[in-house]
Amino acid sequence: MKRRTFLGTSAAASLGVIATGTAQTPTNANSDVKLKGNINHSACYWCYNSIPLDTFLQNLNELGVKAIDLVGPEDFPLLKKHGIHASMCWGAGKGIVEGWNNPALHDELVADYKEKIPLIAEGGYTNLICFSGNRNGMDDDKGLENCVKGLEQILPLAEKHGIVIQMELLNSKVDHKDYMCDHVDWGVELCKQLKSDSFKLLYDIYHMQIMEGDVIRTIRDYHEYIGHYHTGGNPGRHEIDETQELYYPAIMKAILETGYQGHVAQEFIPSWEDKIAALKQGVTICDV
Repeated sequence: MKRRTFLGTSAAASLGVIATGTAQTPTNANSDVKLKGNINHSACYWCYNSIPLDTFLQNLNELGVKAIDLVGPEDFPLLKKHGIHASMCWGAGKGIVEGWNNPALHDELVADYKEKIPLIAEGGYTNLICFSGNRNGMDDDKGLENCVKGLEQILPLAEKHGIVIQMELLNSKVDHKDYMCDHVDWGVELCKQLKSDSFKLLYDIYHMQIMEGDVIRTIRDYHEYIGHYHTGGNPGRHEIDETQELYYPAIMKAILETGYQGHVAQEFIPSWEDKIAALKQGVTICDV
């Protein structure tokens, strides 16, 4: 399933074709691995949603992964049952395409986020995702101005409840055509104008490799504005192993060197038949 379909938004661009055919699980993929404890691992559920959530949470516990990304308040009882933390919540807003850069949506977005922020806090979680929306012919400076005006209306409540609103950086070249928050500089300027510790950027390594590259330097230069990380192999958004161009052990070490103590969530689309074995491999690669 494509992520924007899972979000309930109109599909305008593909997240990438899921590999089919003869991809095989390496023979050592299910070998026992003891995690080092330096990286707080998580996994984005939409990549594995063919597996019932109750089962997937059990799988995470078996892997030693204690967090999950992109779940909403309706999922919190199951998370409590399995002792899994919600490292990035969703459920507020209208999805990727329609976001905070559109002032016509501000009243609806503000009401929705003000409803969800206390629910996230009551669940004991701290991160809630948001999106800029598509440009639709809008100048980036005007979109920035609109995002500031909208987000300023919810940040006092977020601050009160200890919630961090995190805008995701996505590529507009391959997967999310016309998406506005597609460069780190734009996102950092938004952070600077909002001037709140309750607003950060969700740095998706896969997406920013496509748009900008220079991932490690960017992390070092702008880590104070980054509140969360997602992984993914490029090209194709599949496994983060030798089949793609990013070397994740070095990226993880760079993240740790910044003093980051949040979560790193695997957000690649498994091409292996055994999706949990693929997830285990990804976690192991990132466990520096």
